[in-house]
Amino acid sequence: MRNRERGLRFCVYCVLLLELTNAACGFSSPLITDLDGNSENKQLLHRRLKRSWVWNQFFVLEEYTGTDPLYVGKLHSDMDKGDGSIEYILSGDGAGTMFTIDDTTGDIHAIQKLDREERSQYTLRAQALDRRTRRPMEPVSEFIIKIQDINDNEPKFLDGPYTASVPEMSPVGTSIIQVSATDADDPTYGSSARVMYSILQGQPYFSVDSKTGIIRTALTNMDREAREYYEVIIQAKDMGGQLGGLAGTTTVNVTLSDVNDNPPRFPQKHYQMNVLESSPVNSTVGRVLAMDLDEGINAEMKYSIIDGDGMDMFDVSTDPTYQVGVITVKKPLNFENKKSYTLKIEGANLHLEVRFLSLGPFRDTTSVHINVEDVDEPPVFESNFYFVEISEDADLGTTIQIVSAKDPDATNNSIRYSIDRNSDPGRYFYVDITTGALMTARPLDREEVLWHNITILAMEMNNPSQIGSVPVTIKVLDVNDNAPIFTKFYETFMCENVKAGQLIQTVSAIDQDDPQEGQHIYYSLAPEAVNNPNFTLRDNQDNTAWILTRRSGFSQAEQSTFQIPILIADNGQPMLSSTSTLTIQVCSCDDDGDIMSCNAESYTLPISLSRGALIAILACIFVLLVLILLILSMRRHRKKPYTIDEDDNVHENIVRYDDEGGGEEDTEAFDIAAMWNPREAHVGKSRQDMQPEIESLSRYVPQTCMMNNNVHSYMLAKLYEADTDVCSPPFDSLQTYMFEGEGSVAQSLSSLQSLSTDSDQSYDYLTDWGPRFKKLAEMYGAKDNNGSL
Repeated sequence: MRNRERGLRFCVYCVLLLELTNAACGFSSPLITDLDGNSENKQLLHRRLKRSWVWNQFFVLEEYTGTDPLYVGKLHSDMDKGDGSIEYILSGDGAGTMFTIDDTTGDIHAIQKLDREERSQYTLRAQALDRRTRRPMEPVSEFIIKIQDINDNEPKFLDGPYTASVPEMSPVGTSIIQVSATDADDPTYGSSARVMYSILQGQPYFSVDSKTGIIRTALTNMDREAREYYEVIIQAKDMGGQLGGLAGTTTVNVTLSDVNDNPPRFPQKHYQMNVLESSPVNSTVGRVLAMDLDEGINAEMKYSIIDGDGMDMFDVSTDPTYQVGVITVKKPLNFENKKSYTLKIEGANLHLEVRFLSLGPFRDTTSVHINVEDVDEPPVFESNFYFVEISEDADLGTTIQIVSAKDPDATNNSIRYSIDRNSDPGRYFYVDITTGALMTARPLDREEVLWHNITILAMEMNNPSQIGSVPVTIKVLDVNDNAPIFTKFYETFMCENVKAGQLIQTVSAIDQDDPQEGQHIYYSLAPEAVNNPNFTLRDNQDNTAWILTRRSGFSQAEQSTFQIPILIADNGQPMLSSTSTLTIQVCSCDDDGDIMSCNAESYTLPISLSRGALIAILACIFVLLVLILLILSMRRHRKKPYTIDEDDNVHENIVRYDDEGGGEEDTEAFDIAAMWNPREAHVGKSRQDMQPEIESLSRYVPQTCMMNNNVHSYMLAKLYEADTDVCSPPFDSLQTYMFEGEGSVAQSLSSLQSLSTDSDQSYDYLTDWGPRFKKLAEMYGAKDNNGSL
């Protein structure tokens, strides 16, 4: 093709994957050239020249594995005469690293392995320069090299392995999960990225859709209780699954979820259990279990008692953790009343599915036989609580209540009573060990202790460890035994200019008693002061009284102090009264009635007696008291105690007493008549060094052994007298009584008849007992020929 101006022909050859044989041609862009080759002296003409080739992209296969560089294409300019004067330059993406160009021939080669999945195309720029002048022979042109895809990537399951679940017993075709594989090859070119799914492992239980990858059940009646877990292997193959395609696999772990398709069943139709009769309410007797092959909520059970004679005595509940039926005590048991019970217990599923009801019934029953075991129970009182009222002036030994307890066991052991001393630290009460009669042991005083809360114990004689108890509340009733007295000490001051009938003092009194009709205190002047010319008393009828003057013109100089006896009486039965003296002191006052001075001679020291002299007198008195106490102490310790023989071993000594009792005929040693008059017991101040101790139990005293009431009252009185007598010695003493009990298992301990037997007892064995019994052997051993021991 010819023009007026020499044009630049730029030809491009490219290889297009065996199916491209020729390249397209186009027009070149305008070029500015010199008409005769000299650009400095010639006029420049702007003309549009026709290019030899029109091109914009090359194609090259990926993953080339040859040893030589891969030929991509050829750049050629019409101005290239083949003399090497034209230099071809390549720039852009991958120029010099991925692609090179022969600067003389214009051949383009790929020098690195290309991967379409990493980069699918490269944009480059080509230019032709005059090798000598470095002047562009062609403008810079841009072109693209596209990487042609081949099937070099297998399908991949990016989300695998998969986990799925499906309910057991699901119908065929139930959708489980959809898997998806991705192929990195070009989906627009050929079938390299067209994936087909198939199942390699998991048949005949499951199937997979070849196009969508949805996995479904393929068998009916898949039972979780038979097999719960399945491992399914799915394959994805490209090239539409044809031979030669690449494949990838993944694992799908399928779990059969539970449904309620198994009814509960008791492994035993009869259970045998034992329970102690002393078991508390809500305590566990035993457990029953209905086996259910299902799990979770499908295995949740509810147990109930539907029949049996123990429905009122026992209860059953469901343990939510282990789904067992827990049998508990509902009411207190008593072996003596009923020794065994029978229960019929039902276990049923809570959550049912309609489509599996034909496999039921989803409930089962079993029988439970419970034996009540006997235990040695403590005594039981007839009442759970006792409330007693007693007057505070009750005599010692007065019976205020009789408590009664019995052994609930079949043996019905004998009972002995006592008081828990921690509940009665003051030892105010005593209980008879056999009858349970609660009596007073000390005088009661309502003003000191109004309420007594004691605990009475009942113990079995044959088993002292079995002890029952009952609380007893005792209220002490009031009697009028306290006279009213002034509430405080009154110090009354009266002015000399007081007028007649003027109030100078208001007095009030208090009575420690508490009469039922309420306190009412009466005031009056004592009989000796009824006609007192100076003062009078007015009872206000509200437990207060006014002291009024009868005249005026009192003078401190004439009489500075007045003593007024006041009689105070209560309204009790009998009426009690006391006399209190009110001291009125006359003082000098100003016109406004304010006290200026009072005669206080009785409150001040004499002028002649100084404070130092008073201290000296008190010191002398103190010294005299110390001397007196010292003399008394020396006289008390002058008495010497009894001494024993010089032998140190007390077991070999004989203590001799020079005092011998006169027996029953000795009426001077002890007044036996006092035994029949226990009310004469002296009541004094309580001892602090000794507490009374009453033995509450005796294993060998029969219940039929009753003590005479007079003797019992006398003993209590003497006990209280010993406790309150501060002069009573703490050492033991021997008293002789004319009363001897009957029925003692030890029989009589008297030695009066020990010599009446004709039989002689041999004590020769004492000589074999060692030196400790030497003296006894000498005293009671065999007689010698001379008749001596």
